[in-house]
Amino acid sequence: MQPTRPPLLSIESPFPEAHSMLRVLESADSCRNTIWERLFDGSYSKPFIVDSAFTRFLHFDFDAVQSAMDLKQPERLCLAYTRKMMTFLVFNRAPSRILILGLGGGSIAKFCYRQLPATRLTAVEVNADVISLRDEFNIPADDARFRVICADGAAYVAKIPPSKDVILADACDRSGIAPELDHLEFYQNARRALAPHGLFVANLCGDAYDRAAHLFMIRQVFGDDVLTLPVSPDGNVVTFAFRDGHPNVDFETLVTAAFELRRSLGLDFPRYLLRLSPDWRRLASPDRS
Repeated sequence: MQPTRPPLLSIESPFPEAHSMLRVLESADSCRNTIWERLFDGSYSKPFIVDSAFTRFLHFDFDAVQSAMDLKQPERLCLAYTRKMMTFLVFNRAPSRILILGLGGGSIAKFCYRQLPATRLTAVEVNADVISLRDEFNIPADDARFRVICADGAAYVAKIPPSKDVILADACDRSGIAPELDHLEFYQNARRALAPHGLFVANLCGDAYDRAAHLFMIRQVFGDDVLTLPVSPDGNVVTFAFRDGHPNVDFETLVTAAFELRRSLGLDFPRYLLRLSPDWRRLASPDRS
């Protein structure tokens, strides 16, 4: 049974774009002035929506965009980091089970749901208010191969058996990576939850110190075969870590896969592949002696 759609209060947006509207999880009789004060002093605790003429944005505050949806093409990946996270398909074009940590506006979930019809998807989101906005972002209803769970992502990963072909970690709060993921044990549990030859992908956001600290923990758990893909100008870093070490496949095979995926999915996988961390060709070579 799907949750009841929450009331949304629409108020004029402070942004200069034409037809811009701000929508909050409040009743129609709420005081707009109080809401404005809380939004601008950072004390407003709920996620909110900003609609422009062509795009819908999910915010936790006015400092950063959490998710974006093209109103004419809701399943298009608007943000660069989401497109780069899909580079996992170069390594596994047909995963059976994907776990997504952090739902947000559902960009990654929607893309995988449409483009990978044989894949079972589970999205875990700790914030019930975020989940309550799923209809606003055209996130599919739960069905036989897709479900959204309201839970702490780290606690969920700690309990599941080794079963996921891909784990996509995109759990963020106002300041960066969600605090429940900020410990070595989370990454240890994530590696354990992967099926043989599984792949862990993380969007490392926040300030440079936090990104470096998380990358260090990932390398402690997964080893030195971690690949990184920077996202400019945001400063995010997308990381790819392999449960069993780097796959024994030659670089030319991956390039061929990247071009085939670009034709079928419309994302620039060849460029993403070439921009992976500098020692990529060494890691991708079958002979690593």
